[in-house]
Amino acid sequence: MSEHGLHTHAPHEEALHAGGHGPGGGHSLNQWVAIFTALLAALGAVVSYQGNHLMNEVLLYKNEAVLKKTKATDQWNYYQAVSTKMHLMELAVDLAPPEKTAPFRKKISKYEGQKGDIKKAADQLEAESQAADEESARLNRPHNDMEIGMIFLQIAISLASITALTGRKWLFGAAILSALAGVGLWISAMVVM
Repeated sequence: MSEHGLHTHAPHEEALHAGGHGPGGGHSLNQWVAIFTALLAALGAVVSYQGNHLMNEVLLYKNEAVLKKTKATDQWNYYQAVSTKMHLMELAVDLAPPEKTAPFRKKISKYEGQKGDIKKAADQLEAESQAADEESARLNRPHNDMEIGMIFLQIAISLASITALTGRKWLFGAAILSALAGVGLWISAMVVM
């Protein structure tokens, strides 16, 4: 207290007493930036989790496509082996005396039946491989949008941090626009899935 009964506070005490509020009792720019940054960080965590989960699905379908393609290749190799055996039996029919061709003709019939079943299985595996590959590509598109959205959210956090350091309101506006772009991409990715 001063000699004249007037009580004054030092500037830092005034700031503490005001509780960090700006003129008129409103929130200061730094408080808005802090709240904004905290919300973006939380949203970024959600987007990152969903993006990682989606990438796992993309990879799962891609692996499924490769596995089915490998099995189809095995079936086509088996088909070729059976075809070769059948051609050898046809050659044997051509070279053997007519009275000794019955066992060869029986095997030719057997191989013809096998070839049909093998071809059907190989075609089915090819179709399953193609479907899994298409699903992987379909899921990869929204994943890319999520990744780009996450980049915009990170830019928004960086711009907000610079706003807190410099006090430039236009940077905060740029941060808000970047955040809106990120949220828009995230929402569009969620709708496509």
